[in-house]
Amino acid sequence: MNNKTKKATFNLHPTVLSDLEKAMAEGAATSKNALVERALIKELEELKRKKREAQWQQAARDSLFMNDIAEIEADFKEPDAETAERLDS
Repeated sequence: MNNKTKKATFNLHPTVLSDLEKAMAEGAATSKNALVERALIKELEELKRKKREAQWQQAARDSLFMNDIAEIEADFKEPDAETAERLDS
């Protein structure tokens, strides 16, 4: 990640700020900024994961996509078996 940062201002619920202070007192991170950034990165990655999952679920309902997958699997069935045989030897 780039070491340059940009200032941002957010309003947080007082209980969130209180919990942040407690976490910092317990040594959860080197700074509030570091902890907030880590939490945001984790949340944003989870949002991306959920989006990908929804796209895969949508694709699974698409008969053309599923036919393409079946054709690709069929095309690679024999080469995969040959490779597996060589690995077992």
